[in-house]
Amino acid sequence: MASVPIKPEYGPTLGRLLSPRWNAASPFTRWLVRAGAVGLIALLVGVFLTLENAHYSHDGSLPFSFSYRGLYRVAPDRGGYVKLERHSADGPLLDSFAVEPLTLPPYTGGQTGELALYSAAYIQHLRASDRDFVIRGEGKTRVNTVPAYQVVYTTTVGGQEMYGRNVLLLRQRPRARRGVNIVMLTSPTANAQVTSPMEVASEGVLLRAVKTFTLG
Repeated sequence: MASVPIKPEYGPTLGRLLSPRWNAASPFTRWLVRAGAVGLIALLVGVFLTLENAHYSHDGSLPFSFSYRGLYRVAPDRGGYVKLERHSADGPLLDSFAVEPLTLPPYTGGQTGELALYSAAYIQHLRASDRDFVIRGEGKTRVNTVPAYQVVYTTTVGGQEMYGRNVLLLRQRPRARRGVNIVMLTSPTANAQVTSPMEVASEGVLLRAVKTFTLG
């Protein structure tokens, strides 16, 4: 194929300048250059995939989905659907996002009132199962504009204090009993803008997962 003509004032091209050195290079040197180019392309692709949003979708009788970035899948806790984490370079946990099943007993009132009643027993369960659990508040919240109920607290994971925020979310149907419990943890050192358990998922890597969460 004929090369595209280039005006003299724009030449010579980079290829023409490097051509003598390339032709004079040994086969080994050429191999190193090609291998380096392939490695660079692979690195760029890896960086792109890391920055690209990932998506999780759960099918079945209780479908839900969300997008995330900067978090990595790990094995969920027993009975849980999915769990994501982010660790610092030296190992300690920075952020965690898990989705677990939620089932309420039969009720006759509204969802918000029932979730508030359910949270009393739920908080007692958290106290009994975690000796480091300290309640910091509870109340109404929203997940991607959908009404929900939250329990905020502090606890200890791996010897370090963590801010916790668990969000109880039911399907938006009359007398719905099934939903999900979104369990979120953030280290006080993970994000300078998150200064209390109430602010978990208001900034940082957990924000995207909450803002895009949809429950079928």
